Amino acid sequence: MSGVKSKSDGANSAPALAEQKPKLKPCCACPETKKLRDACIIERGEENCRDLIEKHKQCMRDLGFKI
Repeated sequence: MSGVKSKSDGANSAPALAEQKPKLKPCCACPETKKLRDACIIERGEENCRDLIEKHKQCMRDLGFKI
């Protein structure tokens, strides 16, 4: 019966690992900031859109992505 206890002990660590991962794919996260960032880069160039780029990065970080 002690084998049953050790089996359940290992199952408790799996959900904790799954909760730490972002649930969205990076391509689908932060569509609002992504759209504004992309439009700005196309129209004005990357060097003129640093603020929108940083806002998008912060949004991604807030959702758990490591950027």
